Amino acid sequence: MTIALGIAPIGWTNDDMPDLGKEVTFEQAIDEMALAGYQGTEVGNKYPKDPVVLKHYLDLRHLKIASAWFSAFLTTKPYEETEAAFIKHRDFLHAMGAKVIVVAEQGHSVQGMLDKSVFDDKPHFTDEEWQRLATGLERLGDRAHEVGMQIVYHHHMGTGVQTTAEIDKLMAMTDPDKVSLLFDTGHLVLSGEDPLTIFDRYYDRIKHIHFKDVRPEQAQQERTDHLSFLQGVKNGMFTVPGDGMIDFKPIWEAIQKQHYDGWIVVEAEQDPAKANPFEYALKAKHYLDTIMTIPQAV
Repeated sequence: MTIALGIAPIGWTNDDMPDLGKEVTFEQAIDEMALAGYQGTEVGNKYPKDPVVLKHYLDLRHLKIASAWFSAFLTTKPYEETEAAFIKHRDFLHAMGAKVIVVAEQGHSVQGMLDKSVFDDKPHFTDEEWQRLATGLERLGDRAHEVGMQIVYHHHMGTGVQTTAEIDKLMAMTDPDKVSLLFDTGHLVLSGEDPLTIFDRYYDRIKHIHFKDVRPEQAQQERTDHLSFLQGVKNGMFTVPGDGMIDFKPIWEAIQKQHYDGWIVVEAEQDPAKANPFEYALKAKHYLDTIMTIPQAV
């Protein structure tokens, strides 16, 4: 097993809601990640776009880039538009030494809409859209392979691939050699899915992991009050491992059992004015240190 533990910058500054953490600088975020003991990070909106510049900042702190989010619009736009943006994104991540590219379909997504309930208004793809998604993802997988990388699909709240049934359908419709899966504990639990079921079913296709926790009261409010995804984030429905309702010990045991190889990235989009990012980064690291023994860094 070769596993590295990283943390996403979304706890410091939010890409979807730039006002959350607008006062936090890029350097503060990566300083605190390194100080808290993490080995890497995903890419946020304040990160330098020049790989040479970004590498310099990260090398000083002994941090690496694990991956970065890519928004696909395969169900709503011509494939060529998504591919052109993907290649630029791929080349940046390749220059940073990343091995996987996080891809999420944003066609019809309500995750960024404040006036849409993440449950009530969640999109459902037509048969034609499912086919466009599957075919397009396989083509993006081929483009990733050109530089020795692979795509990992991110099931996500408020999108057309959120539930167990939708994940099952996407996995059945795509070539395992071209489309891998990102395993996100928080999105699965918030949606009402069983993360261990998903992991055990697709461990051989899971090439990237997000460890995110869920606060039960806020999760219930998300449903009963018909809140949007972003309202839920501001309300504190997500938190770091060890601070919510998820028991990560059996999840870690399953990861060990199947000899997972890759990054585990702590991720919890929160309001940094309410949840101090450094404090919560330490809280997650201390909790995970009690249940995990990472054999070797990638």
